[in-house]
Amino acid sequence: MKMSTLALLAAGALTLAACNTTEQRIGGAAAGAGTGAVVGGPVGAVVGGAAGAITAPTVVRTTRRATR
Repeated sequence: MKMSTLALLAAGALTLAACNTTEQRIGGAAAGAGTGAVVGGPVGAVVGGAAGAITAPTVVRTTRRATR
């Protein structure tokens, strides 16, 4: 069950590549919080959400460069 949830969250994160900065941060926070909740419970959700919101624009930029 955990692997399918992680795969779903990873796929959702990849689909956010075409968003602007605000949407990137919201999507990154949601993906990070979901992943953190699965892995670490409530504390993981908070940490994952914060990390996702901070790193989302960088990840999207790198993904765009790699696909060109």
